[in-house]
Amino acid sequence: MNFNILSYALFSLITIYIIIWVGRLFHRNGRIFILSFFQNKEELTDTTNNLLLTGYYLFNMGYAIIQFSYWKRIESVSDMLSSTLEKTGILVLILAFLHYNNMLIIYITSNYNKNKLTTKN
Repeated sequence: MNFNILSYALFSLITIYIIIWVGRLFHRNGRIFILSFFQNKEELTDTTNNLLLTGYYLFNMGYAIIQFSYWKRIESVSDMLSSTLEKTGILVLILAFLHYNNMLIIYITSNYNKNKLTTKN
């Protein structure tokens, strides 16, 4: 039995579910957060939110596809579960890092814009 194919299928299903679920969650709930940083400018908020979602999908789908080329040969069910869960855990860590990184960038940018507006007045 080829455990690599089973691992690929399991990893693909888990990854697609996580990426889509987290992406929708961040997109829906992050809008309010971004809106407050951009002083209720809805058009700028929606554009930024959609760009973040697009970049998020592209980056994470690319990461998931690249992981297939680094997969070792799997000989048993325990190896299959171990490698699949390890790669899924790394994906979740990357998602968390990207989320906090994006929010930090938006926070810094909005503070810069606020300071720029207050110094003009």
